[in-house]
Amino acid sequence: MHNEVPDEGPALPRPARHALTAGLCGALLLVWLLDLESSDGIRDGDNNWIPPLVAGAVAALLLFIPDRYVSLHRRCWIAAVGSLALTATMLLTTEVKGNWGVLESICLLILLGRACRRIPVPAVAVPLGFAVIIGPARTFGWDPEEFTSVLTFSFLLTFATGGVIGLGSYLRVLDSRRARAVESVRQGERLELARDLHDFVAHHVTGIVVQANAARAIRDTAPEKIDAILTDIHDAGTETLDSMRRLVRVLREVDAPPRRHGALFSEIAALVSNFCTGEDQRATLSVAAAARSARLAPEVETSVHRLVQESLTNARRHAPGALVSVRIDLPDDRLRVEVANTPPAERTALPVGGHGGFGVVGLRERVSAVDGTMEAGATPDGGWRIAADFPVLGVPDSST
Repeated sequence: MHNEVPDEGPALPRPARHALTAGLCGALLLVWLLDLESSDGIRDGDNNWIPPLVAGAVAALLLFIPDRYVSLHRRCWIAAVGSLALTATMLLTTEVKGNWGVLESICLLILLGRACRRIPVPAVAVPLGFAVIIGPARTFGWDPEEFTSVLTFSFLLTFATGGVIGLGSYLRVLDSRRARAVESVRQGERLELARDLHDFVAHHVTGIVVQANAARAIRDTAPEKIDAILTDIHDAGTETLDSMRRLVRVLREVDAPPRRHGALFSEIAALVSNFCTGEDQRATLSVAAAARSARLAPEVETSVHRLVQESLTNARRHAPGALVSVRIDLPDDRLRVEVANTPPAERTALPVGGHGGFGVVGLRERVSAVDGTMEAGATPDGGWRIAADFPVLGVPDSST
């Protein structure tokens, strides 16, 4: 089984992908019509002008078949073998030559570039490139005068083939670098989560030890208080175990001062206040009363803090002068955190949340690690928005 390397590049929005696909289809259809027009002067009773037109349509079909139906590796081999077989047949059996099929050559070049980019060992690139280069031989009718034109077209296609192979290999290197960078960001987030977990577990275990010693000290003088202490020990131990099951993956490697558990919203308010210290930076904070009353796991608190901090940093860097709004609510028993900004006062080189950056990748990894979900993208007015939902340990009773 031949595994293919997934494309690790930044994904285009769905409308952009649809527009790009539609444009490519239109361009290929135009090339096919030009092939049809160029064969108008050499049509005869043998219908030898039909096979290149059919081959071009088949090659275009192979270009657009999704990988889940036929793998890219198989499609490339089908296209290469089919093209070489048609060239050999036309060269040996047809006396009157016509157009060799420009659409087919273009489709083969696109498949060649994809093969060099995505297939780990692209041996199929050899027959694909050879099929493109000898395609003009279909027009050769054993006339010495025609041999020069065949060589000319084949020479030009040789350069095109080399250029496509180089481009596909270059994109392959970029994909590999991006994959390593994304994995590095994810690993960094895992390490930071492990450090936070260490701090929270140490806090809870210290409390358990203190309460156990207190229970031992009062078991003879105030036995009626033992049950309450044991309940507290049980709750602290349960929260600690839940945190460890979700997050413990690696050892602590980074030293940093621990955050205060239970002070999430005051720390977020401090982040927003510090963000507004700049002359052209403006931000608002809105926290619903229900959200303030919700009980959050320690790792959820630090993830919410990190999301707001990273979002404000990105806004300062990529959207100077924009108005940033931070909203925290509790719809559907999930903590909803949303950070959005208006378009920047002056357009910067990179869009907000810039393509090619890995801040959003790291945030998504962190949110996912605590059983949350996150979405990020541009707003219709040209700004940027990040929204995430986090689980809560307890939801306040609205009836009380």
